[in-house]
Amino acid sequence: MLIKLFGAAVQGIDATIVTIEVNSSRGIKFFLVGLPDSAVKESHERIISALQVNGYKFPSCQLVINMAPADIRKEGSSYDLPLAIGILAAAGTVAADKLSKYLIIGELGLDGNLQPIRGALPIAIAARQQGFEGFILPKQNAREAAVVDRLQVYGVENITEVIDFFNGVRSLEPTVVNTREEFYRNQINFPFDFAEVKGQENVKRALEVAAAGSHNILLIGAPGSGKSMMAKRLPGILPPLSLGESLETTKIHSVAGKLGRDVSLIAIRPFRSPHHTISQVAMVGGGTTPQPGEISLAHNGVLFLDEFPEFNRAVLEVLRQPLEDRHITISRAKYTLDYPASFQLVASMNPCPCGYYNHPTRRCVCSPSQVQRYLNRISGPLLDRIDIQVEIVPVPFEKMAERTPGESSAAIRERVMRARQIQAKRFENEAGIYSNAQMTSRLLNMYATPDAKGLELLRNAMTRLNLSARAYDRILKVSRTIADLEASEQIQPHHLAEAISYRNLDRDSWAG
Repeated sequence: MLIKLFGAAVQGIDATIVTIEVNSSRGIKFFLVGLPDSAVKESHERIISALQVNGYKFPSCQLVINMAPADIRKEGSSYDLPLAIGILAAAGTVAADKLSKYLIIGELGLDGNLQPIRGALPIAIAARQQGFEGFILPKQNAREAAVVDRLQVYGVENITEVIDFFNGVRSLEPTVVNTREEFYRNQINFPFDFAEVKGQENVKRALEVAAAGSHNILLIGAPGSGKSMMAKRLPGILPPLSLGESLETTKIHSVAGKLGRDVSLIAIRPFRSPHHTISQVAMVGGGTTPQPGEISLAHNGVLFLDEFPEFNRAVLEVLRQPLEDRHITISRAKYTLDYPASFQLVASMNPCPCGYYNHPTRRCVCSPSQVQRYLNRISGPLLDRIDIQVEIVPVPFEKMAERTPGESSAAIRERVMRARQIQAKRFENEAGIYSNAQMTSRLLNMYATPDAKGLELLRNAMTRLNLSARAYDRILKVSRTIADLEASEQIQPHHLAEAISYRNLDRDSWAG
């Protein structure tokens, strides 16, 4: 007896429908073909145990199972449930008349209970696109998949529920999620607020400018000056995710298995902070079993690299292409995958090996050559992609002792959103451009040309401060954002002056 039912394979952040064909005939052998990996082959033992514990007998006949398309490698244990249902249907234990209407996925425990899977959201999207009536999966993943409309999502806890459902013994209740209501309700849940930060008004301003123009930013300061504290508050002043961005971000985290239990949508921008010992593969993605890397997990959010110079040089260099293209293509002998990677880079570092160069009260013990070698751990091409470099001075005691809260993240966010709206209208006809940080030379000439006074100020600054040539475009981009924050159509000299002050590491005299 030949039975057909359907599962899915996740590739990158998308899913491909897998047709599972089970044929039973006379004999005693078991064959599983279609390029399964070791985890899929081991499903045989898990299925036998799950069926026995729940009072079902594994068929005593020859079974040939094919997983098509055979040129796609089938990985992981999420095929356990469809394989088990297909085997029982081929033996006549499960009615086969409704199998073609449902996509089935799930990992079986030895007792028949279902374990959570990865990639439920992209699989649900593929199921709807292919016209399936319903999607049966572990209950832990049901809310994640239920954000897809026009698809009945059934969360189950044990294989017996699925068997009884297809045999007409019981009905399953679909999981219903009001996607928009849940999305907008969770958009305001930020754990950190700029109102808690004492002093550091210049750094708050720099972060506001960075958020308004989607500029990458580097924070330089002594240990304990508040670099990490303020970086963690940046997502709270970024514009809220759109529903489309939220779905795309949730897909990535779903594939990586990073969604929490019963989470349906990621409603706030992700904040990723990998340790400086991270490998290249963990940063960009890939591996033996391909997974999104940190730059993709930070998609539509913030990638925070603390202790920037301590990262392996090769790891930092792989960031250069994603920072420009906003996606990463991973090519290996057996696969080629494309992951989105549109993130805002926030990096922090000490000014020298001891950490106290330019400190107002503590003496630095590093020589100028040691300071320069420390700074040279960051390559020029990577530094070229960081628009804002701001120095943080430790907060004096008088500021720390103040009881008055600072300006809230909500107030700063309002200004950032107004500036982003100006940019959205400006670049509405430019494909792939949505913020000032992405402006090309052509767009700079159109929208960021200063007047005569501004050009003279810029010329004097580059001469007196020994600013590098690469700082020119960055200053214009940042000054355009500062002008947008003030709703000014023209870049004024004071906009340029502020932008120039954000180029600390371009000054030849900075490290002595």
